[in-house]
Amino acid sequence: MKKIFLSALIAINTATISSAAFAAEEEGVIQLYTQRELLALIAKNTHLQQVRKDDCQLVEDIKARAEIVKLPSYQFLYGDMLAYGVCVPEDANYGVYMMEQSAHQGLVEAIEQLGRYYHIGKFFQKDLKRALRYLTEAASLGSLKAQLRLVEILANEQGSPRDYENAYHWLYNSIIADDEERLKAEMLLERLAKLMPERVIRKAQRPLIR
Repeated sequence: MKKIFLSALIAINTATISSAAFAAEEEGVIQLYTQRELLALIAKNTHLQQVRKDDCQLVEDIKARAEIVKLPSYQFLYGDMLAYGVCVPEDANYGVYMMEQSAHQGLVEAIEQLGRYYHIGKFFQKDLKRALRYLTEAASLGSLKAQLRLVEILANEQGSPRDYENAYHWLYNSIIADDEERLKAEMLLERLAKLMPERVIRKAQRPLIR
């Protein structure tokens, strides 16, 4: 019974949100971002900048999509807004909670960000073990940021040698358009290779199975 009620509630709120967006379009008010638009903003790390640029007009819609509809991209956006006090009162605890909810739904940017925060001690105590767990998952899902950080950590002889092969494999096969990032990747791979037997390096350089 509770599941039926919750599904009905989500459907009603989703319909309400859609109606509000349609009404906003008619009135010429700023439109809420599509999933594709928001993911593109997150990938470029300009999502908070965009919320500010829109004069904080979309806060309630963002909150609804994060808390009611539970869209992972909006959970990530709302979590970042709360953590940094962008257009809402700063609340790092709830902000991180929303990021974790996004990560649990598989949003790779959220997984990478949590790994980075555990690594540098942002919002958390530094915890290399947790950082490596998140970064390894994000790296396996194709996050270049996670791959670079993971290889750098391992090249500094932190973490387990058992992770060298996979970390090298993922970064070695990444398509990197930016020249500076590609040079950084080459340098990190060279450093990590010095810690690896030749046979493991050859195995790690196998093509990705796509």
